[in-house]
Amino acid sequence: MVAALRGKVGCIVDLSAAFRLKDASLYPRWYGFEHEQPELLAEAVYGLPELYRDELEGATLIATPGCYVTAASLALAPLVRQEFIQSSGVIVDAASGVSGAGRGLKQSSAFCTVDEDFSAYGLLDHRHTPEIEQVTGAQVLFTPHLAPMSRGILATCYARPTGAVTTESLLEGLTRFYELEPFVVVRPTPPSTKATLGSNAVHLTARFDERTGYVLVLCAIDNLAKGASGGAVQAANVALGLPETAGLSAVGLFP
Repeated sequence: MVAALRGKVGCIVDLSAAFRLKDASLYPRWYGFEHEQPELLAEAVYGLPELYRDELEGATLIATPGCYVTAASLALAPLVRQEFIQSSGVIVDAASGVSGAGRGLKQSSAFCTVDEDFSAYGLLDHRHTPEIEQVTGAQVLFTPHLAPMSRGILATCYARPTGAVTTESLLEGLTRFYELEPFVVVRPTPPSTKATLGSNAVHLTARFDERTGYVLVLCAIDNLAKGASGGAVQAANVALGLPETAGLSAVGLFP
């Protein structure tokens, strides 16, 4: 549909994965299909304003990020770009609410299956893996989990530092990177999914563990808002020259 719509509308915002990956050869392995419009991959702009705002201004085709990718990338990309962490051996351990699987009737997402349960899936081959790597520039081992909640994502990311770091320097680096972002909150306390519920907010924190030598970064978002429709509206606002926060809330519906 996108190819047919090009030139007939001002801006297309695609929420599927069809234009997220820049390398067409990745689609058969990770999504199981040959990409029939590879020429549009170069034209599509990745819809994550915190990292691609300049490219989004005036964009006519926007590829909305995956929900897990939004959380992992906003946690890791600033630290990779500022050379706080190494770009290899990064681990992303993330949990999502059931709505991430869509509204289709499936035994794996039925109430009696999910309630009082916590499980991992997509081991070593989840389709968001190459997208996280593309956005962060890091080699990632990604393991998603299904949590017994309706919505929300909590991504816990582990990486090795490039040099001497502290918890304070990591928090300062994240704060500096996101200081002008209307939806990102860097906080000293661990984020929670409920605090972002129904909003476009992103809550982050970081730690350095002197005992093991690992950097720890956590990110909480609402998978249906910032991780999907909210992020799409935000990117469209930037592309169309509208106020970036139009139609969006930065305050979660907690409790």
